[in-house]
This record gives sequence, structure tokens and C-alpha cells, in this order.
Amino acid sequence: MLGFSQTASISGTVSDSGEPLPLANIILKGTKMGTATDIDGLYEITAIPPGDYILLVTSLGYLPYETTISLGQNESKTINIRLEASAQNLEETVVTGTLKPVSRLESPVPVEVYSPTFLKKNPTASVFDALQNVNGVRPQINCNVCNTGDIHINGLEGPYTLVLIDGMPIVSGLGTVYGLTGIPNSLIEQIEIVKGPASSLYGSEAVGGLINIITKNALSAPEFFADAFATGWGEYNLDIGSRIGIGKKTDLLLGVNYFNYDNPIDNNNDNFTDVTLQDRISIFQKWNFKRANNRLFSLAGRFFYEDRWGGEMQWTPEFRGGDEIYGESIYTRRWEVLGKYQLPVEEKFLLSFSYNDHNQNSVYGDTEYLADQRIGFVQLTWDKTAGNHDLLFGSAVRYNYYDDNTPATIKADNIWIPSLFAQDEYSFAPKHSFLAGLRYDYDRRHGNIFTPRAAYKWKISDNDIFRVNAGTGFRVVNLFTEDHAALTGSREVIITEELKPERSVNLNLNYLKKIYSNNGTFVGIDASAFYTRFSNVILPDYETNPNQIIYDNLDGKSVSQGISANLDIALPSGLKLMAGATWQDVSSTENGISQQQILTESITATWGITYSFRQLNLTVDYTGNLYGPMRLPLLGELDPRNEYSPTWSIQNIQFTYKGLSNFEFYGGIKNLLDWTPNRGNPFIIARANDPFDKEVTFDGNGNAVATPNNPYALTFDPSYVYGPNQGIRGFFGLRYTVY
Repeated sequence: MLGFSQTASISGTVSDSGEPLPLANIILKGTKMGTATDIDGLYEITAIPPGDYILLVTSLGYLPYETTISLGQNESKTINIRLEASAQNLEETVVTGTLKPVSRLESPVPVEVYSPTFLKKNPTASVFDALQNVNGVRPQINCNVCNTGDIHINGLEGPYTLVLIDGMPIVSGLGTVYGLTGIPNSLIEQIEIVKGPASSLYGSEAVGGLINIITKNALSAPEFFADAFATGWGEYNLDIGSRIGIGKKTDLLLGVNYFNYDNPIDNNNDNFTDVTLQDRISIFQKWNFKRANNRLFSLAGRFFYEDRWGGEMQWTPEFRGGDEIYGESIYTRRWEVLGKYQLPVEEKFLLSFSYNDHNQNSVYGDTEYLADQRIGFVQLTWDKTAGNHDLLFGSAVRYNYYDDNTPATIKADNIWIPSLFAQDEYSFAPKHSFLAGLRYDYDRRHGNIFTPRAAYKWKISDNDIFRVNAGTGFRVVNLFTEDHAALTGSREVIITEELKPERSVNLNLNYLKKIYSNNGTFVGIDASAFYTRFSNVILPDYETNPNQIIYDNLDGKSVSQGISANLDIALPSGLKLMAGATWQDVSSTENGISQQQILTESITATWGITYSFRQLNLTVDYTGNLYGPMRLPLLGELDPRNEYSPTWSIQNIQFTYKGLSNFEFYGGIKNLLDWTPNRGNPFIIARANDPFDKEVTFDGNGNAVATPNNPYALTFDPSYVYGPNQGIRGFFGLRYTVY
């Protein structure tokens, strides 16, 4: 009895960002003493002999936590522990691959998942910038002047990537170019990425892959949150939001994002802004309603407005649209609604809908581009299980309206596209399953379109999964919403034929391996090989005539192929490593001649190294990316700029302090190497001194002629861009959260 009375005990809670974490494992290393948290995240270990111990806490999908404790006789200690989610949580529920919620491990389609923890490792003002540290995904800046961009997956151009918000295809066409900013990062629950065609479930535009931005559920979001940061370049970003209870059955999530950059900088001395100036506000609301039997009903809306411009340093709004001082000015107004409603019947019927209205008023020098786009989408799915068959049936209708003032748009595009789709995942053996799917779309411009898919999953063990995916994709093209080069600069746009829909066939092999050790170490390996072949592909031809961009359907093939691998390591000491690399070959072949696609890197690598000094409540994040050579769009044989980019890297470091309740302070340096694309080049923007080509001499065929003041026979062109012009800068921020 005397020995028992002199024992010690520890107790406390284990949580994730304030939310209790049940079933977390707590052990004293080197002993047989341990326990697990209950449903409220509570734990207690009693009858511990006095002494020094190492307390280890582990939970699937979270970084292991380890700390040293000293216990005296009869001492009772309270130790509250907050676990950090792994950047890639292998146990996440995903919906993007099959249109139904399943464990990521059980999905027959490989889905990469990125949590808010990943986004915080390199804080950014937009989802567009946040994806720069995802392996195989590259934010591509398409213009040196206005800095508009899109997302490349496995080397494929941005229009091949479908961007979803809460599963709804709400960011497309015009929104693909400008709609990836203004989504408050603080409202994001997770980002799911599928690499490879997904047209059999999502239709046109999901040819190269898709990105699904899933927002937080108002029922479980923090009561209040705010995240603000500023950089040494004069950028200011604010995310603020709140969960508001309205009655007993309704919760509202309200979020606002505001970004401002109003500090013209010209470090490369070409008299053009290095980074476009922006004034942007986005307001987001999401309503979640509690219903009987936990049936789903949510309704969300977003309003977005942005005023951005770039150009000559002396440009002001009174020069907008004129030919005296060059500027590219874009006013964007956009609103969106989307919702999900589970029908009140015994079967699982889910009605999803979205609508967006996008208005754009742009000028590129003295070229005006006025465009309106409206997209409506309604979808009904039936999720049914029958024996070893996991079935999904669906019907959708999409409404597209598009009009602009370009010569290519003779009348407004006003079209309805009905669709039917079905898929069956058949578990034909304990560790084997096969998925088959087919989608039918009717587009009156192109007739009947069928897109089949197939997937095979072999669950070798609980920690080893092998997947094979094959499928087809299709895409209907609108050049002026997708290719910024068609509007900027002085090149003439030539469309040589009526453009046909692009088609693709894809094969993807994926292997996922998890390794758990007894000391709490976790290793995850995710490797893929991919091959996509396109027919009828539409590529801009910059080279036949330096003064033209020629568009037509490729009379040949375009291929994207490569291998990719991600490595995720978490150590009990608090060290976390996430690294990925991709080698890819993206080329087009016509008339027996193959060449690398312009503005497509051959290798890419990303990494993130995190270490937590737990006694100091301090976390250090070192993140970076590396891109290999890509072929660049030159203006002719005399153009002195490099034909290929160098191998280049953007690296960042961040320090985060979490020693005060509800607060996080963070700061660091972005672009540590101070890399910018003007290194090793005589200039980036061609003829920046004469943006309206007033001093260019042309021959009878319209080609620029070399003259003493234009020795390289160039015209103004800002499309030679492969990386950001923004150099090294510091940043500092503050987060405040109340649960």
C-alpha cells in the first residue's frame, strides 16, 4: 500500500485545433503503461512510479507528439496536447474521385489531400499561390504585365484543369483565368486533387485533372477566426470570419477576404511593373441546416470583385484604353451560389446545384475585351449498394452562356448540355475491386459524346495499395477565355478552321505505401506513372509567324507522360518532411516532327521541412520548389533571349509561435534566393520601350524588319514569362481563433 500511495498520475486532453481528438494513443515509451483518449479527447494514466519519462502521443493522420516529463511521489500532472494534422492525411474522407464520400485509402481513384496545415506552411493570399508547393501542380503566370495565370497539372495547360468549389464546377472559362483568387484560405477545410481525366464524372474541362476546394462546414467551424499578414513589398491580406448560430437548426459561416497591393515596383528596370497591382474583396457565406436523420442541406454564396492593373510605371486610370501609356487594366465582378440537398427519402439521393455570373471589363493597351459568362449546373445522384456492387447513377444539365466583343464571337454562345452517367465499383475478391463508369453528354454543337472510365484497386495489405486508372476526356474550347496571349501584345489571332472538341485517353498507375514503426515514426510513399494522349488538341502556334498566334486542331498527336513520387515522413521528435518530384515529357507531333510543348517544365520538385521546438512553442517551416528547363516563346531568329529557361527554385522559411492561447504569430522570408526570371536575359518583355509598336518597321507581309532602333526585329510582347518577377521579401502575420 505504501508503494501504491507514492505513485503519480497524468491526465489531460488531446485536441486538433481546439476540437477533441478521440482514440489517440498515449504511451510512456519503454514501459507498458498507456491509454487512449475517449470520445471527448480525455485521457488519464495512473499508478506511475516516480521518475523521468518520454510521453508519446500518436493518431492516424497526425504528426506524432513527444515530450519529456518528470513525476515525483504522489504528483498528478495535467498535460494538454494539441496534435498537428499531417500535410497529407492518408485517412481523410474524399469525395472527388467517385462523387461519394469514401476513405482515401478505399478510393479506387488516387486522390491527393491537402489540409489547412499544409496551406499555413507558406502563407499566401490565394489558392493559386498556395498550390506552388504541390508536386506535379504548377501555378503558371501567363503575362508579365497583368500577371493572370492558371494551374498546370502534370504539364498540361490550365484549361485542362477543372476547379471545383464543394464539388461544383463553378470556376471555369473566364473564372479559370481570374477566379482562383479571392477564396478565403481560412474557410478551406481541405483541397482534393485528382491527376488525370475525370470527364466521365465531371464532363468538359476535366481532361488533365481537377482541383476540388472543399470549404468548412458551418456546424463545426470556429466561432471566430482572423488571419492577417503583410509583406515587405507592401502586400496586405486579411481573412476574417465567424460561425453564427441562427436558431437551433441553422448555422451560418461568414467569411471575408481582402487583399491590397498598391506599390508599383520595377526592379528589372524595364519601366513596367514587376507585379500587377490589385485591390480585391471576396465575401463568402455558407449555411448548414440540421435535418432529421443527419440528411445534408447546405447553401453557399460568394461575391468577388477585383481591380487589377499592370503596365508602364507612369500609367494611371485616365490612360485606360488609350495608346499613349501602356497598361493592362481588368475589372472583374463575379457572384456564385451553390448548394446540396439530400432528398427526404430512404434511398441516398443528392441534389446539387450551382450558378455563377461573371462580368469582365478589360483593356490590354488599346484593345478592349468585354465579356460576360453565366454557368448554371444541376445534378442528381443516386448512391446505391447492392451486394458487392457500389453503384452510382446520375443525371446533370449544364447551362453555358458566353458573350464578348471579340471578332471570333459573332453571337452569344447560349447552350444547354444534358448528361447521364453511371459507375459500378465491384468488389470481386476480398482485396480486389474494379470500377467501371460511363458518361453521356449531348452538345448540339458536337453531337453525342461518350466518356468511359475504368479503375482497378488491389489492396495488398492495410498499408499497401496498387491502383490502375484508365479513362477518356473531352473539352470544348473557347480561346479568349482560356488563352491570355490571344488578347495581349500585338500579335494577330488567326483561327484557320472550325475548332473541334479535344479528346484524350489516359492511363495512370499508382502505388501507395504506409510504414508505421513502434517508436511513432511514420513514412508514406505515393508513386505514379501517367500517360495521356490527345487528339484534336488545340495549341497556339507562336513560331510560324512571329506577329501571329495561329490556332487550329493539331493534325497529329500530343502526349503527356511521366513519373511522379511523394514522400511523407513524420518523426516523434517533431521533425516532418514532405518531398515530391515529377519527371514529365509533354510534346506534340505533327508531320512526323515532335517538339516539347512551350512553357512546360521537364522536371519539378517540391519540399517542406517542419520542425517543432515544443518547449518554445515554436515551429519552423522550410518550403520550396524547383523547376527544370522549359521551352520559351521567342519572336524570331534574332530574338536574343534564351530559348530555354534555366533550372530555377523558389524557397521560403517561416517561424510560427503558438505560446499564447488562441493566437499564432508567424513571419519569415519568401524567395530566399532572390530569384527572378530576368537573370541571364537581356530583357523579359519584348519592346517594352515601344508597347504600341509605333517605331517598328514592317515589310509587305507584316513582319517586323530589323532597324537601328529595333535590331532584333521584335514587336511588343509580354508572353515570355515562366516564373514570378517578385524577388526576396519578408512577411509577418497573426492568426486569432476562438472555438
